[in-house]
Amino acid sequence: MQEKGDILSRRELRRYSKQILIPEIGIEGQKKIKKASVMIIGAGGLGSPVLQYLAGAGIGKIGIVDFDIVSEENLQRQILYGAEDVGKLKAIIAGKRLEKLNSFVNIEILNIKVDSNNALKLFRNYDIIIDATDNLSARYLINDACVILNKPMIHGAIYKYEAQVAVFNYQGGPTYRCYNPYRETGESLDQLPSEVGIINVLPGIAGTYMAGETVKIITGTGEVLSGKVLLINIADNSHRILSVKGDPRNRSVAGVSNTEILLS
Repeated sequence: MQEKGDILSRRELRRYSKQILIPEIGIEGQKKIKKASVMIIGAGGLGSPVLQYLAGAGIGKIGIVDFDIVSEENLQRQILYGAEDVGKLKAIIAGKRLEKLNSFVNIEILNIKVDSNNALKLFRNYDIIIDATDNLSARYLINDACVILNKPMIHGAIYKYEAQVAVFNYQGGPTYRCYNPYRETGESLDQLPSEVGIINVLPGIAGTYMAGETVKIITGTGEVLSGKVLLINIADNSHRILSVKGDPRNRSVAGVSNTEILLS
């Protein structure tokens, strides 16, 4: 169980000592990490490394949102799970794994689907929202709820050998809709991995970057990927950064009520 308040116990000081040694973080930064709350939506390929590294870092409260069960085809890349977990609920198994990894972290398990009726209620009590989903409808919904609540959204996506990581709605920066405008035809700049496949290490690479962006935001260190999309291709070892221009019209969703969050 996590120690109360913003005081680091001797065990916590010992556990996080290598992180505390970083001058930009130090004890004060570790206290910020301890006080932070992060919700991860999706406990699959991307969510697995994000959850493990954030729990390891000492995030005070982690929310796991996933309504899916573990299938055998998940095991190739979803490293939180083993063969004995097939058929079991991902959120529950993930929560148990994290509790074993770091007993100082408070885990909230939410075996539900995020929708327009519950998004605002779920997100309201967390500092940062992480999009580790694999479908466009969820991404637009997460974005809109984050804009309404003024929460940063950390986004990741994977496709074959390619990954992308970005931070949206951070300190008034561009939103996901600025990067990927919805089209009436349903077309999008994103391509989904469901039909084309994924090399198994790719979610680990993207998820690690996503966890890193989270820690940077919490501690106020480094350069956050706000207004930028990091593109990684492990087939040719290329890294590129795209700039995203903010469009004020994409903040009009901030006036939309809980039951009217748009997916279009």
